[in-house]
Amino acid sequence: MSSAEKRSQPILDSGRDILLWRRKKMSVTVFFIATATWVLMEVYKFNFITILCWVGMAVVTSLFLWGNMCRLLGKEPPRMSGLEITDRSTTDTTILFRKSIEEAVRWMFRVGADSEWYVFAGVVAGLWIMSRVGSCMDLLTLVYLGIMVSMTIPVIYMTYEDKIKRYGERVKVQCRKLVEVVDEKVFKNVKNKLFKLKENGNKEAMEKEKKVE
Repeated sequence: MSSAEKRSQPILDSGRDILLWRRKKMSVTVFFIATATWVLMEVYKFNFITILCWVGMAVVTSLFLWGNMCRLLGKEPPRMSGLEITDRSTTDTTILFRKSIEEAVRWMFRVGADSEWYVFAGVVAGLWIMSRVGSCMDLLTLVYLGIMVSMTIPVIYMTYEDKIKRYGERVKVQCRKLVEVVDEKVFKNVKNKLFKLKENGNKEAMEKEKKVE
């Protein structure tokens, strides 16, 4: 593992802990912010800039009151040195973003060029379903649903992992049988018919050549 990958690993670990509710305070914060944003913008129809300005006013007012209270009580004012974004964290985030894009591109090439036909068909069907779902809702709702699903499905899977794996094996066996049946009755029949048509075409061409001679 390279040094860049080692530095980006803590970011991945933190995100995994949040999704799996291992850091409950952070998970609750993400859940609350996502839900509040969606409710304000979709239910109450607030504009994003309006919400952003309100949050900014709340933060500035809180810091102003906090700083003045500290001065009145003779305490040190709050220090903001811990809020600095270091060069290392910026580099790690950029590397992680680049790796995600590269992995997505490699995955598309694997599906399009190296995978079996049923994998390709499943991916195309999934993307088509996502496009239909996306046409029924806006981007904010889709992102909110993605956050909710990513914070619930992994936890459910971790809790009922054994049962889900047993059921998944049964589904895989049934899918393999279905694929074999489709391949036997559909694709092979189509190949045989095309082969016969090609043979008949070659025979007709040879007969025409004989007649010409």
